[in-house]
Amino acid sequence: MDKQVEKDRIIFHADCDGFFASVEETYHPEYREIPMAVAGNPENRHGIILAKNTLAKKAGIKTAETIWKAKQKCPDLFLCPPRHQEYSDFCNRINEIYENYTDQVERFSIDESFLDVTGSLHLFGGNPLELAHRIRREVQEKIDLTISIGVSYNKIFAKVGSDYCKPNNAVLITRNNYKQIIWPLPVSDLFMAGRKTCEELKKYGIDTIGTLAGTNEDFLNKKFGKMGKQLYIYSNGLDESPVRRIGEGEPMKSVGNGMTFKRDLITRDDILTGVTALADSVARRMRRSNVKCQTVQVTIKDTYLKSITRQKAAPMPTNLSAVITATAMEIIEKSWRIGVPIRLLTITAQKLIPSEDAVEQISLFESPVETKAKKAEPLEKAMDRIRERYGSGSILHGNIMHNDLGIYTGQEDEESE
Repeated sequence: MDKQVEKDRIIFHADCDGFFASVEETYHPEYREIPMAVAGNPENRHGIILAKNTLAKKAGIKTAETIWKAKQKCPDLFLCPPRHQEYSDFCNRINEIYENYTDQVERFSIDESFLDVTGSLHLFGGNPLELAHRIRREVQEKIDLTISIGVSYNKIFAKVGSDYCKPNNAVLITRNNYKQIIWPLPVSDLFMAGRKTCEELKKYGIDTIGTLAGTNEDFLNKKFGKMGKQLYIYSNGLDESPVRRIGEGEPMKSVGNGMTFKRDLITRDDILTGVTALADSVARRMRRSNVKCQTVQVTIKDTYLKSITRQKAAPMPTNLSAVITATAMEIIEKSWRIGVPIRLLTITAQKLIPSEDAVEQISLFESPVETKAKKAEPLEKAMDRIRERYGSGSILHGNIMHNDLGIYTGQEDEESE
């Protein structure tokens, strides 16, 4: 083994290949013989491709493109709805395998995990690439899914590597070969280099990761601020961020929930119904986590997919639906013309603090909002107890019942930030 590799950390980025579609194929092996994709429900306007199988990929189908566009490319494309609980179950089973090899397993998304095997590599033969292939084969044999693993001395190059070697393979990227493997790749392959950033970089002739790495750091800082510094670090292999241990999470920074509605929100009552449902979900999750927010943020997207984001300080640290709803409605009424159709709303509670740290100053004369909050708190806690005992759909706000906006009334929300 390369002596330099022996001195460095050994980090894996394990990424499932076409995860949602692959899970569906384990239930329906016949899907492997046809072009198939997992897609949102067009009737609820979630009409995009979430994942595709190998045959659909060969037909040119791309993740996140619209269903109608995918059908133009491949009229015979078979679509199946997502089953999030099954995907979560498979994710847990796969990570249980990873945890047999190291106690440093950081879940990055439902189908991606980082593993730091530096301290345990000697237990499994001492060769990082061979260990990656061993884990890859074990997942395929036990779970019937394929994964790709990038192996490197930092998290960023490991993540680039898992994409580089797809599907069902592994690659080792070291200090001695990263310039040959990583630097010729398009800058869009680098983590955090989004579409708009790449378009801006291209204006300055920066179109590969190597070109980005060779760009003056001060220039990047000046043009892109903190993002410029981050891109310089990532492209030059200087990232030193650790892989967290099992169960060790970052402090929660925000709690959010968003929804694309079955029909546009037009009237104030429509908007209030949507806001109430989203705020209720956000508030419940904060209470479960024993935190309160100091700021409420609202994102609105119109029918042309243009969006605005506005935020406002809450009148006091809060985890109450009533206060979040009132604050969000203030934001919307100030920054949006009622009557202009709204396609999507997202409400995010920000600047979270532990509930016990949310010391509220008691004034001689309470504001109307403070009075409302004091009345709402025992009511919302009582609703929590009822839902815990009888289910999330057992008690609802009146304006949510029998809604025609596609708001679920019988199950927990799944989206979060």
